Amino acid sequence: MELGLIAIAAAIATLEGLFTSIAEGRIAERAIEAIAKNPDVEGKVRNTMILGCGLAETCAIYGMLISFLIIFVVGGKI
Repeated sequence: MELGLIAIAAAIATLEGLFTSIAEGRIAERAIEAIAKNPDVEGKVRNTMILGCGLAETCAIYGMLISFLIIFVVGGKI
């Protein structure tokens, strides 16, 4: 029973990657819209988009780290 709960907890922590993918897609979508409306600000929008995607990606990495900790640290004690 406990092993199943650990697997469910790790799967929930891994779902962060799904939400990160959605967030990065929306960031790129909004950046493309902004560049299409005003091509003069392409450099500033691109830099901000890269920063936003990097911050979103760190959330996915933290989710993966938490899922590994759940599996190997908590799961190893059973």
